[in-house]
Formats: sequence, structure tokens, C-alpha cells
Amino acid sequence: MECRIGCGACCIAPSISSPIPGMPQGKPAGVRCIQLSSDNRCLLFGRPERPLVCHRFQPSPDMCRETDAEALHYLTLLELATKPDS
Repeated sequence: MECRIGCGACCIAPSISSPIPGMPQGKPAGVRCIQLSSDNRCLLFGRPERPLVCHRFQPSPDMCRETDAEALHYLTLLELATKPDS
């Protein structure tokens, strides 16, 4: 499966603990990645600077859903479900 062009949900909903160019501490959940363009495309896609976690994150019908909003909602729920207890 290929990403839906312009979705960007996987660059917003999940937290990323590894460094990202421009975000050396990673990014918190729900925060737009600095490497996400204004039309919701990854500026690091296919580049060696792209974090390994992002490279390993593969699209799937369950995750991507039918719309960008559904994908963002689903990934937000996954992030909340896998967040360590505070």
C-alpha cells in the first residue's frame, strides 16, 4: 500500500523520540513535524536523515482509513493507547 498523498497523519499524531532534523529532541504526539510541508508531504522522504522509526512506519488500510481526518483520529487513538502511564 502507498501513502495517500497529502495526508500527513503519521507526521502529526504519533510522538517520535528520535531526533529529527530541526527537532533534535524528537516531537510530541499531536505536534506537526517540522519536516512536514504545507501540503502534508514529508520533506525527508527517501533521504538518509529521515528517522528510522519513520522509515519503518508503513501504511496499511487499518491505519490510513478512508480520509485524512479518519487516519489522524485513528493514529491519535493508537498513540493514546500505547502511551506509558504517567
